[in-house]
Amino acid sequence: ADMTGATRGCARVALARQTGMYLARVSLGLTLSEAASLFGRDRTTAAHACRVIEDRRDDPRFDQRLGAIEALLLVPAAKVAPR
Repeated sequence: ADMTGATRGCARVALARQTGMYLARVSLGLTLSEAASLFGRDRTTAAHACRVIEDRRDDPRFDQRLGAIEALLLVPAAKVAPR
């Protein structure tokens, strides 16, 4: 509910939402409008989120963590599904 709520929420939630929109756009190939709608936001908010996350990638620690999440998104579902 925090990720899709009408208010910004605390900084931690806002960063998580921005990261989600960024990953939806960049890693999953969704349009800005599609990524935004997943979080109850508009296209311009998703564009802003992508810029914020791109800027944060200058921090090696943040970039490494985000890269690990991106790698998980690219693994075929059959490899991560429990047996």
